[in-house]
Formats: sequence, C-alpha cells, structure tokens
Amino acid sequence: MLRNRTTLRDLASTIRSKNAGVDHITFDLIFKDRTAFERVRDSGVISPESISALYHIPRERITDFVVFEPANAIKFTVRRSRPSGSPGESDVFGSQHYAPLFEVEVP
Repeated sequence: MLRNRTTLRDLASTIRSKNAGVDHITFDLIFKDRTAFERVRDSGVISPESISALYHIPRERITDFVVFEPANAIKFTVRRSRPSGSPGESDVFGSQHYAPLFEVEVP
C-alpha cells in the first residue's frame, strides 16, 4: 500500500544552497504560499537540531537560523568543514548541498 506523504519539495518554491563566504554555506527555503510556510514552520521539521541530524554535523556548525515571515522563508547558514576552494573541498560554490532537504517529510 502506498503512503501519501508531503515533503519540503512539495511545499517550497525554492530550496537552494550557496556560498556565503570562504567559510560558510547558506541555505534558503522559500515557500509557495503562507499556508505552506506556516505548515513547515509550525511542524518543527526544520530547526537547528533537525538540520544537524540531517547533515550529520554538530549543532555548533549551524551559525544562523532565521525564520523570515515577510518572505515565507527559512534560512540557515552552516560553517564549512574546509574553506571554499581548499584542497579536498568538494563544492566551491556551495550550490550542491541542498538535496537532502527535498525528502524531509512534513506532517
């Protein structure tokens, strides 16, 4: 039996990550409408603790977490494990870190 589920990908118009300087990557979740935004915000599925678990990083690496109601958006910033462009760093632009957010289930 198939289970109906709603994910962030279903509710957000934009899910992206990008470079935020040499040492940080920032993530933006922008929602299609106020109802979708409030559903995610109120569910608690996106929080510093859930991001820490999803990305398998210590909570201390999340330097900013902002719920920006005027834009129906949630933004968070993560300190990189290595500086952008340094040897062994895999994504200079920070633009390929957002994919794990797609499948986060929203009650």
